[in-house]
Amino acid sequence: MRPAHLALAVLITAAWGVNFVVIEVGLDHFPPLLFCALRFTAAALPAVFLVGRPQVPWPWVIGVGLALCLAKFGLLFVGMNQGAPAGLSSLVLQVQAVFTALFAAFALGERPRPVRLLGMGVALGGVAVAAVDEGTSGPVLGFALVVAAAAFWGVSNVLTRKAAPPDGLRFMVWVSVVPVLPLLALSLVFEGPQRDLAALRGLDWSGFGAIAYVAWGTTLFGFGAWGFLLRAYDASAVAPFSLLVPVFGMSSTALLLGEGISPLRWLAAALLVGGVALTSFAGAGRGRPTTPPTDPEPGPQPAAMPDPAAAAVAPATGAGPAPAAGSPA
Repeated sequence: MRPAHLALAVLITAAWGVNFVVIEVGLDHFPPLLFCALRFTAAALPAVFLVGRPQVPWPWVIGVGLALCLAKFGLLFVGMNQGAPAGLSSLVLQVQAVFTALFAAFALGERPRPVRLLGMGVALGGVAVAAVDEGTSGPVLGFALVVAAAAFWGVSNVLTRKAAPPDGLRFMVWVSVVPVLPLLALSLVFEGPQRDLAALRGLDWSGFGAIAYVAWGTTLFGFGAWGFLLRAYDASAVAPFSLLVPVFGMSSTALLLGEGISPLRWLAAALLVGGVALTSFAGAGRGRPTTPPTDPEPGPQPAAMPDPAAAAVAPATGAGPAPAAGSPA
């Protein structure tokens, strides 16, 4: 990869990692479901009027929108609001690679190789260690919601691989439209109109900045730039950078939020990152050498969703490694 593109890959993962700090800032201003709805409203508008119609059937757009944006991000925001630490959340979400491999085995008939099964076991061991650490120091409910969010991320990855959108950024914009009204309805029911109105009336530059960052910085810039790298290089060259997300997530929350990192959490991080690496890249064939396009116009190849916060690491069609951790939030 060119040095500028190496720097871009690191910048994207840093933006996704720091995103967990920004989510904490946003949760100080908004109820979680309302914050999630505002995030996808900002990501969809006005972009939805500029990118053209989605290039895949509507059921795939709706399915991914419900699984990724409504369920995954809704559960993540609620889990963090319930006390799941931001740094730990950035780490635990990476178990989505294990869920993706499991769901792909059932839904797509992809048989995991022995080394990949070993990686899944190691990663799940990391989740177990993190659960023990969180059970002795924090709320278990928030932790469980983040694990559930990772499971729905795996569902969305499988759906996206089936959809195989030719333009990932356009697909993400339309997917962002799907959860807005359901999230607003859920917020009115569970968080209450008075609380929502109070949060909107109290909107300040800090709250607006949090919405802008999670919508435009991590969703549109992050996804678009990641898709450009996937178009310019093999997925096997780009994917390993996604493992930097929990590194930036845990370090930024430690520096900016003062979150401590216990020895058990370090062990959980080592197991999770190592297990996800095995799960995602085990058995991957050699990447073909590619030359970056002379006209680098962003236009990602079909790939699994990276996140809004989601990152593609494997082509949506054909054999290849299961999607690894990408945009977590």
